[in-house]
Amino acid sequence: MDFSTVELSTEDRAFRDEARRFLAEQVTDEVIRHDRETGDNFHEGVHLALGAAGYLKGEWTPEPDGGFTRVRRRIWELEKRRHHVPWVTWGTTALVARAVQAFGKPELVEDVMPKVFSGEARMCLGYTEPEGGSDIATCKTRAVRDGDQWVINGSKMFTTGAHNCQYVFLITNTDPDAPKHKSLTMFLVPLDTPGIEIQGIRTIDGDRTNIVYYSDVRVDDKYLLGEPNGGWTVLRGPLDAEHGNVAANNDGLQDPAIMAHQAGFMVDALDTAGGVVGRPGPDGTRPVDDGSVAYRLGRSIAKMEACLSTPSIFGRVAQAQTMRDIAPDVMDILGTASLLPVDTDGAVDAGKSEYIYRFAPLAGIYGGSLEVFRNMIAQHVLGLGKPNYSPPKPKAS
Repeated sequence: MDFSTVELSTEDRAFRDEARRFLAEQVTDEVIRHDRETGDNFHEGVHLALGAAGYLKGEWTPEPDGGFTRVRRRIWELEKRRHHVPWVTWGTTALVARAVQAFGKPELVEDVMPKVFSGEARMCLGYTEPEGGSDIATCKTRAVRDGDQWVINGSKMFTTGAHNCQYVFLITNTDPDAPKHKSLTMFLVPLDTPGIEIQGIRTIDGDRTNIVYYSDVRVDDKYLLGEPNGGWTVLRGPLDAEHGNVAANNDGLQDPAIMAHQAGFMVDALDTAGGVVGRPGPDGTRPVDDGSVAYRLGRSIAKMEACLSTPSIFGRVAQAQTMRDIAPDVMDILGTASLLPVDTDGAVDAGKSEYIYRFAPLAGIYGGSLEVFRNMIAQHVLGLGKPNYSPPKPKAS
């Protein structure tokens, strides 16, 4: 792994400085407060400003087509993290927009894509169903053709950002008698269509997600992506990107694994914990002078550094599992005041360890559960075959 420093050109330094100035102006204390209160990880004013300034189009567009260079893309990613830009809705929009561009009808692409770049059109993922778990190919939400329209009935769980989006990238079943991967059809459904109801759900870490109900929702054939029953082909690209199952650029200018931005919460919590235990108390002693404190903190930091350097799909598992492993240790090291959440008087570390303790279980679910990723590693990397979920055979008497 190459840890050398990238020397920035004068133009790239100017880009970095302008990005810092712009983000400092946009991501204010009020924006951060709004994000904590709503759990949206989205702010429309910031998003529209990013679009108006050209950052959304520059980030999304490949370099040969006029987008950011690889160096500027990395600068932009790091600056967004440093300024805590509410990002999740742009993340899903960027995934879906590629499928729209590749499989959408020309009139749909011409209508939607300019609004994606301006920030006016946002897109969420309509995958998981209340009884479906992580196997999204078991989709039961039905779409039935009726002339030049489709009628959709069903429900989707964990449609994060739906209340802030204009479209949902929706998996439907259009042939219940076909094998599950040959029965799927994808639509880009406008969320203001009659028959759609969005209900908010709060997760344990304070984020908001949604359950969305579809009752006799009628959409024009214009919104069909790809071919009927060919949805798995449309879906593969966004799924692979979300899972990190894509080839990395060999230039060292990207995270070793997907979702490293989530590991940033863990890094921040550990850095803060190190400062807390290094400060002398009223009696002049420091908590870190206790060998058990130093050992446990050092072990947590070593685990963190190892997971941050783990590449590809393996890093996705390592980061989320490490957060689960070390969060209780960090809170235990800091004592009972670490139970106090962010913005609470008396919180020993501004609530950072308490947050990662609540966030850790969800970090292992976003984009697919750790169990799913471990099965993907077993099947596609280690060649161990598909998992067998059938019930055990009764023992012979």
